Amino acid sequence: KFGKMHSRGLIVAMCAVAAEAFSPSSFMGLRTSSVPAAVSKGNVVGGGAGLSGLRMQDLDKGNDLTAVGRRNLEDLEGKWSKVGVLGGSKGVGKEIVKLLSGMGVEVKALVRSEEAKKELDAMPGVSAMIGDALEATDVCSALNGCDAAISTLGGNQETQKVDYTGNMNMIENAGIIGVTRMILVTSVGTGDSKEALPDSAYTAMESFLTQKTKAENLLLKYYTNTDYTIIRPGGLKSEPATGKAILTEDKKAAGSVTREDVADLCIQALYSKSASQKVLTCVDPSQSDKDAPEAFSL
Repeated sequence: KFGKMHSRGLIVAMCAVAAEAFSPSSFMGLRTSSVPAAVSKGNVVGGGAGLSGLRMQDLDKGNDLTAVGRRNLEDLEGKWSKVGVLGGSKGVGKEIVKLLSGMGVEVKALVRSEEAKKELDAMPGVSAMIGDALEATDVCSALNGCDAAISTLGGNQETQKVDYTGNMNMIENAGIIGVTRMILVTSVGTGDSKEALPDSAYTAMESFLTQKTKAENLLLKYYTNTDYTIIRPGGLKSEPATGKAILTEDKKAAGSVTREDVADLCIQALYSKSASQKVLTCVDPSQSDKDAPEAFSL
């Protein structure tokens, strides 16, 4: 069991998982064409900080949509040339936007302020939209034209509704508007990982974890044909990446992990066929004195 000091530290770190951001406009209609690019996957293996050489390649003109919002399954892997990010104005979401931009991937991000929009718009290939993830039309507008979507949405004590409703708006509408790959970032302690946390930590975050669990359950129970990955980070730290974080299927895994490492592994999972329809915990064994859980191979 965790000692009192360790338990308090974990509560503080884990509470950080619950905060990220949101975007606007009008829904522009369904995309009936556009072709994603192929990705060189030479560095998309293992855990942590392996994305430096990843670049988008020339557009492949041969893979048309078989129907609105649908592609042949064999055409999916490595084709995500335009990614929508919900919660991209801070935390893990912002780190994801930075990495995707550096890879040459086109990004649409949903944010809530002019300041956040200005900052993200300055990144190559990034287009930010102001809006509210609680509004389905804003989410649809932000994801319209994207091949894949990543949500790191999280609320605070007053706005925890976004943990479910914001993510619900992505889950329920993504396929309709042409998104064929989805990464949902939640938290250790959701769903069947409840036992990973000491009782005191779970109680402190129960309101957030309950909403995040509802979002996970919506995806797992009602969207079984979706190409998704759920990633549950441990306690988030605002420190440079260690490059030693891992993804694991161990439901009892817990601990700390940097936001940069989580972002790195989210993108590796995005481009990994083996991560499809998996629920994975993200922790950094180098930040813990406990035995490391078995790493999931991307």
